[in-house]
Order: sequence, then C-alpha cells, then structure tokens
Amino acid sequence: MPRPAPGAPLLSATFSSLRTRNYRLFFFGQLVSMSGTWMQTVAQSLLVLSLSHSGSVLGLTVAARFGPLFLLGPQGGVIADRMDKQRVLYVTQFLSGVLACAFGVITQLGAMHVWIIYVLAVLLGLVEVFDTPVRQSFIPELVSDGQIGNAVSLNSVSGNLARVLGAAAGGAAAGALGLTLCFYLNAVSFAAVLATLAMMDKSAIRGRPPRPRAKGELRAGLRYVRRSPDLLVPLVMLTVAGTLAWEFQVTVPLIATDTFGGGASTYGIMTAAMGVGAIVGGLTAATRRPTGSRTRLPYAAIGWGLAIDFAALAPTRAVEYVALAFVGYGAITFNSMAKTTLQLAAAPEMRGRVMALWALGWQGSTPIGAPLVGRVGAAFGARFSLLAGGVPCLLMGIAVLAAVAPSRRARRERRAHLQPRVTTAPEAED
Repeated sequence: MPRPAPGAPLLSATFSSLRTRNYRLFFFGQLVSMSGTWMQTVAQSLLVLSLSHSGSVLGLTVAARFGPLFLLGPQGGVIADRMDKQRVLYVTQFLSGVLACAFGVITQLGAMHVWIIYVLAVLLGLVEVFDTPVRQSFIPELVSDGQIGNAVSLNSVSGNLARVLGAAAGGAAAGALGLTLCFYLNAVSFAAVLATLAMMDKSAIRGRPPRPRAKGELRAGLRYVRRSPDLLVPLVMLTVAGTLAWEFQVTVPLIATDTFGGGASTYGIMTAAMGVGAIVGGLTAATRRPTGSRTRLPYAAIGWGLAIDFAALAPTRAVEYVALAFVGYGAITFNSMAKTTLQLAAAPEMRGRVMALWALGWQGSTPIGAPLVGRVGAAFGARFSLLAGGVPCLLMGIAVLAAVAPSRRARRERRAHLQPRVTTAPEAED
C-alpha cells in the first residue's frame, strides 16, 4: 500500500475547507472578483493622485468609500442576521459591478473629477454596508463548525492572492493600456461571483430561515458584545489597528511616489509584495487549530507593528519590497486570528451583527484614519504615515499582552490548586 507523501497530511489540513463544494465555489468566485477590485483600487489611487497631486485628497477619497460603513455598518449586520445571505449577495455584487462600469465610462470620456470619485466612492460604500457583513457571516453557513477557522483563513488567502494578481495586473494595465481598462475588468469580474452563487447547492447551506424585523436588534447585538470579553477585546484591537495601521491604500501610494519616486509599476510591485507575504501568512494561519489562547492576538499585533515600522525606515526600494512582504504577513495573521476568534465566539444568531462590528472597526474606521494618515504624510513625509500606524499597533499589542498575561497566570495557578493532590498511604506498623 503506497505511503502518503511526507507533507500530505499538512497540505490536506491546510485546504480542508475546499473539499466542501459550496465553499470551493465561494472561494474561487471571490478570488476572481477581488482580483478585479484590486485592479480598480490601484487605478483609482493613481487617478486621484494624477488629478489632485495630494495625499490628503487621496485619504479623503478612501474615507468617502468607507464613510457609509462607519455610519451604518451595524445596520448591515442586522440585515445579515435577518435575511437570506445568498439573495443579498446577488444584489450587492450586481450593484458593485454597475458602479465599476460607471467608473470606466466616465474615465474613458475624460470627464472624471475628484468630486465624481467622491460620489461613486460613497455609493460603493453604501453597497458594502450590506455586502461586507453578509459575505463574512456567510462563510460559516458553507462549512461545518470544525472547518470555520480554516475557511476564514483561506478566505483571507483568497483576498490576498487577489491582491497579488490584481495589483500586479492593475499596475501593468494602468501603465501600458491606461486606467480605464482596470475599471472595466473589475466590472466583468463580478460576474464570477454571481455565477458561483447560482451554482451552489442550496440544500447544503446551513443558513437560518429569514425572520421578520424585531425591535431592538441592534442594541441587543451591542449588549451581547459588551458582555463578552472574547468579542470585545479583539474588536477594540481591530478598531485601533484598522484606524491607523490598515491604511495602505493611502500609505503605499505615498511611499511609492514620494519616497522612492516611482509610478504605477512601483506601486503595483509594492502591493503585490504585501500580497505575497499575506498569502504565506494566510496559509500558515489555515494550518493552525484555534486554541482559545488570549495571547496570540497581542503577539500578532506586536509582530505586525514591528514590520510596519521596518517598512517605514527601509532605505532602498528593494528593502521596501521585502519589508512590505512582512507587513502583509503580519496583517493577515492578525486579522485572521481576530476574525476566527469572533466567528467561533459569536452565537450563530449574532454572527452578522458581530461581523458588522468587525467591518466597522477594521474598514469603517477608515474615514477617520485615512485622512489622518494622509495628513501626517503630507505634513511630515510618507515614512511618517507608516509610523503613524506601526507604533500604535506595537504599543497596543504590548499593552494587551501585559493585561492578559497576569490573568492567564492566575488561571493556571487556580487550575493547579483545584487538582487533587496525590498522597501516599502511611505504612502499616508491624
């Protein structure tokens, strides 16, 4: 009987969720769609810089996209918990494709202005208010409970593989064929998601039946999170990191153009380098089993903060590429751990609202963070825009670790105290 290859069990465990047909369809549909999204992200950032020549304006453009999520994000979570997620995704993905097409048409006609980008960004943000929590909370409905952690990590791998493919293709297409093509290709990419949603086996989706609207659902979700430290602490950490460290749509274009004097191709390579690191980080996370340890997340924050600070101080373009690969690894490690913790700790009927708060902290905080980081870059230089995220992330990880470590030690001592002591019986006297 042939023996399995030495790495076969590890490889099988890493990609175990892909054996589930519905999740496999979702994974590859997202890969195609998000590749197109990253092509548009590259094109939009370069378009804004070419129109405004301002890091602050670029930050405001990013903020316009995530502003609706900041204001309305929790409401999207209520919808995610109440409605059929597959049907919601049909609508949100179609609308996203329409908006990408609008970007392409207006750019091709030479009629694009910064204020139009603001409007389109806000409209896209309104769609993402509902799309983001639904997509995130849809994952546990496609796999078994034991595969949730693996599926969340692989979904992050898909997003970052898309970053590599989309950013590289976007930088190349923008430099050789113009920005318009990136917008049109993104519009077409949403057809992949619509097709894979239609191909899913509806009977195998573990969704809860749609239910009517009830009073106080949003407040109930907020109370639920506030009473659970396993949800509250990761969400607070995600909000700090999302506000200051996860602003690479602002910081990386500034580093590429202002610090190293590059253009579309340099920006594309930098984004792709982050994506490569993130893929490695995601695959590593997919092999780990959730342990319930409260120290993993602060350690991940510390490592990510150090990587960002290293990237901020990189002396040459080649060193910057390497540093950004570590930044990508750290980002996906931190975010995957946090999302897995939230998905497993949240009750099924609360997952949509919990993941809406994840989206609010991780992405919805951008309207505050992006202009702030962009202003720091404009005032002090692009390197300081990275330090504005790396230093707080590092300090946050140290602070949480210092708070968690004593309680962890106390729990160990309490368990040791409760264990029955083994005593030897006294010897009988002759």
